[in-house]
Amino acid sequence: PARSHAAHGRRREEDVPDGVAVAHLPGRGLLGRDVARPAEGALLSIMLLITGALVTPVAGTLGDRYGGKRVLIRLMAVVSVGGLVSAVAPNLPVLLLGQVLQGAMVGALPLSFILVRDHLPAGESKVAIGTVSGLFVAGGMAGTLSAGPVAEGLSRHWMFALPTIAVIGATVLVNGLMPQDPPGRSDGVAIDWPGLVLLSGTLVTLMLVLATAPDIGSRPLTVGALVVVLAAFATGWTAVERRAATPMVDLRMLARPEVWKACVLTFVICVGTSAAVYLVPQLFAVSADTYGFGAGATEIGFFLLPGALAASVAGPHGGIGTRRFGTRLVVTTGIVLMSAALIALAAVHTEIWHLVLGKALIALANGLCVTALVTGTATSVEHGDTGIATGLVLVTRVIGFAVGVQLSGALLTAGTPAGSDIPAESAFATGFVVAGAVTALALLLTRTMNEGVK
Repeated sequence: PARSHAAHGRRREEDVPDGVAVAHLPGRGLLGRDVARPAEGALLSIMLLITGALVTPVAGTLGDRYGGKRVLIRLMAVVSVGGLVSAVAPNLPVLLLGQVLQGAMVGALPLSFILVRDHLPAGESKVAIGTVSGLFVAGGMAGTLSAGPVAEGLSRHWMFALPTIAVIGATVLVNGLMPQDPPGRSDGVAIDWPGLVLLSGTLVTLMLVLATAPDIGSRPLTVGALVVVLAAFATGWTAVERRAATPMVDLRMLARPEVWKACVLTFVICVGTSAAVYLVPQLFAVSADTYGFGAGATEIGFFLLPGALAASVAGPHGGIGTRRFGTRLVVTTGIVLMSAALIALAAVHTEIWHLVLGKALIALANGLCVTALVTGTATSVEHGDTGIATGLVLVTRVIGFAVGVQLSGALLTAGTPAGSDIPAESAFATGFVVAGAVTALALLLTRTMNEGVK
């Protein structure tokens, strides 16, 4: 909820439930007391998204070239440093630096997929990739839900310090227990610095466009200028990558049907999922004197727990389903389930259990879809391309969530009556319907997918 208040300013600061969605957009909540004003809290979240979207393809490419374990250990070391910097940060600039370094942890996913494919048979690797995805989601949810109690019971410094201690311990264990994997490629050791710089500019500008899009009515020149800059960065990056001898992101990979279809499906599915991630906590927090439930941070965390558990379970089950039935059937099932749950929430959301059940079903469906798409992509390319192929899918996932969140925020802003701080109930229903319709469009593409079972 702090996200919309920081971005749109539609509600009073005292109305923002502290601790909710701290891991994503802290706004005026727990971090706000010591570090950030609302707009600065939004900046923290944007930096996390940018770092994750940038590091993921880079880490995947480096892992393909130099070996998954070698790059993973160095990545976890960077994340550990970022956690320590965030824990002791006395002001916003230092905290921003720490969060940029911590955001690199998203790059651990494609590196994990590389290691799985190197050390396990094809059938087992599909289940293992699903398990890794589920554990990654479970860890993120656990961190989000525990951030409020830790920060309130101890301090916001411990909110960063405790996970950092766990990351340091995990780094030591991985370094000592994980077998080495040989480098997957030897096609040059030079890093594509021009491509990396242009990709950074493209992603930074994209996130800024998404963040300012709801204000296009009041700042059309600013939004228009950002769109022009985005087009320039994207065009330049494409031209450089097409000519580079060893590109950081091999655009030829996107020409493969199994990769570009997975990216498009992931984007559409995550746009729909992010609507529930954004709207359901907002609806919980709306005053009970109107149509909401007036829930606080701890209550909202408790209500979202079933969804976190469902997302964690979906990972390994998505891998098992992909191995037995193929990517197409698993993804189709997930899309139908998610679309139905979103439309149902638009029609029925008057009881707490309606939202809890709907959110859990959406989280389950999203986990099944994304796991199946990542697994299918990872096992459909050569071993040496695992990191970059899955990295592209994961970047699409981040962008899809960002677009969906901004779209949902814009719908709530447009649905807020003049002079009121609370969106109309119809704005939430519209958000769920739009998300359900967008998700259902993915069925047009699943029909063209290969069965996936040989």
